[in-house]
Amino acid sequence: MKTLSVAEAATLIQPGWTVACAGFVGAGHAEAVTRALEARFVATGEPRDLTLVYSAGQGDRATRGVNHFGTPGMTRAVVGGHWRSATRLIDLALAEQCEGYNLPQGVISHVYRAIGGGKPGLLTRIGLNTFVDPRTELDPRYVGGAVNQRALDALKAGGFRWVEHERFRGEDWLFYPRFPIHCALIRATAADPRGNLSTHEEAFHHELLAIAQAARASGGIVIAQVRELVDHHQILADIRVPGILVDVVAVCEDPDDHQMTFGEAFNPAYLTSWRGARFTPEASAPPPPVAGAPVPAAGGLDARTIVQRRAVLELAKRQPRVVNLGVGMPAAVGDLAHQAGLGGFTLTVEAGPVGGIPADGLSFGASAYPEAVVDQPAQFDFYEGGGIDLAILGLAELDGAGNVNVSKFGEGEHALIAGVGGFINITQSARAVVFMGTLTAGGLKVATQGGQLRIAQEGRLKKVVPGVAHLSFNGRYATELGTDVLYITERAVFAMRPAAGGGAPVLTLIEVAPGIDVQRDVLAQCDAPVAVADDLALMDARLFDPSTLWYR
Repeated sequence: MKTLSVAEAATLIQPGWTVACAGFVGAGHAEAVTRALEARFVATGEPRDLTLVYSAGQGDRATRGVNHFGTPGMTRAVVGGHWRSATRLIDLALAEQCEGYNLPQGVISHVYRAIGGGKPGLLTRIGLNTFVDPRTELDPRYVGGAVNQRALDALKAGGFRWVEHERFRGEDWLFYPRFPIHCALIRATAADPRGNLSTHEEAFHHELLAIAQAARASGGIVIAQVRELVDHHQILADIRVPGILVDVVAVCEDPDDHQMTFGEAFNPAYLTSWRGARFTPEASAPPPPVAGAPVPAAGGLDARTIVQRRAVLELAKRQPRVVNLGVGMPAAVGDLAHQAGLGGFTLTVEAGPVGGIPADGLSFGASAYPEAVVDQPAQFDFYEGGGIDLAILGLAELDGAGNVNVSKFGEGEHALIAGVGGFINITQSARAVVFMGTLTAGGLKVATQGGQLRIAQEGRLKKVVPGVAHLSFNGRYATELGTDVLYITERAVFAMRPAAGGGAPVLTLIEVAPGIDVQRDVLAQCDAPVAVADDLALMDARLFDPSTLWYR
């Protein structure tokens, strides 16, 4: 093991290499090293033509994280689980200046582990019947994970296929082959003289060990950014990566490049374990704030909060044991449920936290007062093994077949690559899925009074479309899997039900908010046919009363 400066460490990466970056949104990214790598490229033009691989989004939608790989010429191909936080990579892909691929987050984590174990790759059902599926002949929206034309052209020209279809024992599977990792960029809190890495002041461990093992099995190098060097580690359990896997340790000299998350310099709540059933925050010192935590409404309610409240009612109704909350709007549902006096369920996050209160924004992935924190690949093992009773996830685009798009939107200069993250892993494995979002977007304003809802200003964009452009969730396939699916908006709730006279299930309106006109405010705001249930019900009036939080 060598100890180098971050600038020296950055010089080790060579043109044409495949670089795997660890991190999760705003946590765990080797910011100082990747910043130095970008500076080297700007100054010297090297290293060129890198292939960047990362499982979870890493960035701040500006300049940090994997955005450092976003200079034209530096990166030839990007294979990412989530793209939304890496705006510079989005621009690079949309300008056709790199090949762009989007694979499920959990798949990439598991491929790391397969590479590290000397296996040929990963055989799984995750990704079937979505844009990740390579069987374009079945559906033109099945594109093998490609998110731009340059990637499609590379696949047609015989380039490396990141996913293949296989028939195994009479069933359809997807195979994600191994690939060489020349350099793993990881981050830890401290390193000892033997290179053993501890994560005792990191928000979680994500997939550090799997990436390091994958690089070592590939004959590559492992570069670890740390905050400090220590003579020895105080607690053996804090060591997440043994020194036998580490080639270079680079000490970060700028604290801003080694924050706990891009949103918080340090939050002890992420390192403080659950304190038992008898613990109440009121009985102790006030806990540190959790990034993105909602506050009780004062005055009227906005559409976002109404949707979150309706999702809380679903928690109360279903009483799941294990719950996963997506990023953005769903992330606040757990805290609202706590405010409402609901319990009996355990929240989990893809990065590894089990229990506690998930953070949001640039701290998403962490949880305050968790019960346990496992490695990300193990978390996805649990998810894909059917461990999630209920997943509550965001809704960007929906069509009449129950298909959902959360991964890519628009065309030309208005296009956006968001990426799926763990969305496909979760929606194809959970027992029940609740999608949540407003019915329209772009200027939507609502008013509440007397337990009723009124649309004060309609949104410019309709979320229910004739057909989703990017197939992140396949409604038909979910029906085949037997997944219970619900779609919640601020004014209406939908489900998939058999069409009149039989036939394939269709998107069906099953609840409407008090005060809402079904034709004017719901059906006319959908650009796809929507059936209306014979037993159409009213949404709970308490959802629209800002003084009511303790509902069951």
